Amino acid sequence: MSLLAHLLLKQSRLQPARGAIFHGDAQHASHAQWAARSAGAAQRLRDAGLAPGERVVLFMRNHPRYLELLWAAWWAGLVVVPVNAKLHPREVEWIIADAQARWAFVTPDVAPGPLAGLQRQVDAESAEADALLAPVADAAAVPIAERGPDHTAWLFYTSGTTGRPKGVMITQRNLMTMGLTYFADVDAVSRDDAIVYAAPMSHGAGLYAIPHLVAGARHVVPASGGVDPAELFALGLAHGPLSTFAAPTIVKRLVDHAHQHGLGPAEAARSFKTIVYGGAPMYVADIQRALAVMGPRFVQIYGQGETPMVATALARHHLADAAHPRHLERLGSVGVAQTPVRIRIADGQGCELPVGEVGEVLVRGDSVMAGYWRNPEATAAAIRDGWLFTGDVGCLDADGFLTLKDRSKDLIISGGSNIYPREVEEVLLTAPGVAEAAVVGASDAEWGEVVVAFVVAQPGATPTPESLDAHCLAQMARFKRPKRYLIVEALPKNNYGKVLKTALRERLAGS
Repeated sequence: MSLLAHLLLKQSRLQPARGAIFHGDAQHASHAQWAARSAGAAQRLRDAGLAPGERVVLFMRNHPRYLELLWAAWWAGLVVVPVNAKLHPREVEWIIADAQARWAFVTPDVAPGPLAGLQRQVDAESAEADALLAPVADAAAVPIAERGPDHTAWLFYTSGTTGRPKGVMITQRNLMTMGLTYFADVDAVSRDDAIVYAAPMSHGAGLYAIPHLVAGARHVVPASGGVDPAELFALGLAHGPLSTFAAPTIVKRLVDHAHQHGLGPAEAARSFKTIVYGGAPMYVADIQRALAVMGPRFVQIYGQGETPMVATALARHHLADAAHPRHLERLGSVGVAQTPVRIRIADGQGCELPVGEVGEVLVRGDSVMAGYWRNPEATAAAIRDGWLFTGDVGCLDADGFLTLKDRSKDLIISGGSNIYPREVEEVLLTAPGVAEAAVVGASDAEWGEVVVAFVVAQPGATPTPESLDAHCLAQMARFKRPKRYLIVEALPKNNYGKVLKTALRERLAGS
């Protein structure tokens, strides 16, 4: 049976009356209620004709029903397609078509109208959703679908260099490996602990529901549905110290709040147990400040959509060990290989490089994806001889600490979200008056990086930053659009006509 669904059934039997899901301060569901609602929805999804293996889209802001619908889908043997709530509806429709999904659950703030290509679109806050999630009398009486460890459970769409997302097939085994690895390499969890979902539940934050369900802990969705530092500090006082997953931008906001309100490590410890950060580079100065202001609350992880949350970890004790002679180097690293994986550095031919040499980061283990959905060519390029070629560049030291040097394919990470320049460039090239466009990332103290567009106008045309911004907002997610538009006479190119993005970055650095 579905290993993931069984986790919920187990907790509903072990501690049925204990609070499981909270919306702000208020209890939304006990473990028994959660299981009864998810089991009921699973049965109704089956009755509606959805068969095991079919895809169901979740296009929602952070919401307590996210967890109920997620486990309902797994109870029914369905594949969940989690979609970033920041995406433009047109982008979501492309994912729906590629995933061949017939159903989607949405919240009206992110999907104000019907999405094309669906058989059924359910507003998670509607009476229709109430009926779908109506609890059954006995959750155990609803059979859990037979799904093996190698069946896909999570179809995560991550942008690619072609500008079109790729569907990463994450299996039951991948997710269980990730969940159990949390205990080995990230943090211990007890049933008295609580995780808060401030970062998007469609990404790593939502996946961390798995280890916390394994432990029978509590799950807290902020009433705001997002990142409000004052709200999060208050929720920690209400529920007990919280654990959370956060991009470095979120960490910075929490640290700024603590500093501005005179909250030191002792006060931070009353609100936060563990803050796991990842998804983008954390500058050494920023983590040093975080440790000074909030104390040893932090653990860093490095992973990818293709090996979710599992590649390396920089443990709490490594971050706090200021007496170590290489402490600064370790702060600048992403830690050591997590328990179920091996890490190596390879050259362009895939041959392992010696300690200290820079090359591509390769990962192997039970967390690595099964492959890309309906894309065998991309799968063959990414997984070779059992190793995932991450596209990231780094080096290992003699103690096994991995330091990332750069990211391949010009990926921009802004606020923890991946942005691929070509996707933005393709939109800009459809704007009136644009002849050429090149997009790069520029360093930013708050966001890590921001998107900057260099645009060459067509003869006689006069595109403006305002017109370009309006065009981008009509075509793509707000977070992907450039923060700056620079109208230039020409783009620097090599002899083959390829735009020299290094020169553009150097121009930004010198400006």
